[in-house]
Amino acid sequence: MTPVQKLAGLAVLILLLMAGAAGVTWQVQDWRMGEKLAEQEGLHKNDLAAISSAAAAQARAEQDKRLATEQALAASDQQYTRELSDAQRNQARLRDQLATADVRLSVLLAEDPASSCNVPTTTGAVGVVHAARRAQLDPAHAQRIIAITDDGDQGLIALRACQAYVKEIVH
Repeated sequence: MTPVQKLAGLAVLILLLMAGAAGVTWQVQDWRMGEKLAEQEGLHKNDLAAISSAAAAQARAEQDKRLATEQALAASDQQYTRELSDAQRNQARLRDQLATADVRLSVLLAEDPASSCNVPTTTGAVGVVHAARRAQLDPAHAQRIIAITDDGDQGLIALRACQAYVKEIVH
């Protein structure tokens, strides 16, 4: 073998070694990069799991809050329905008593000595104000007054129910 052939063979051998080393280098880099990607993927999965867990916890908390609000509103609705029913029953009983003359509606008369108004007064042992002049109302007028107070009572009960509803929803 001639020195040129030896040199050519040595050059080929060096090229083969370099090519092999480059292939090994690429494999090492591929292995390292794969390891880094796997690590990042694991971290990404952990982040996604934490985000998913937090979102699920928040959804449960909101659902629990909504359920508590619904229960409070249902209880409030029952309370105000009961109050309205009681008020209507009391008004019906009062109307019946007025119709059968078991109860008479009267008003206090103003003490005005200059006035010559001679409104008949009722006398009796039962009364809230002693020694005051009172005038009995006609039963038809008493019925209309009771109807007005019934409407007022229902309006006040509905107003309280609405206020409680808004208060519960706002909190």
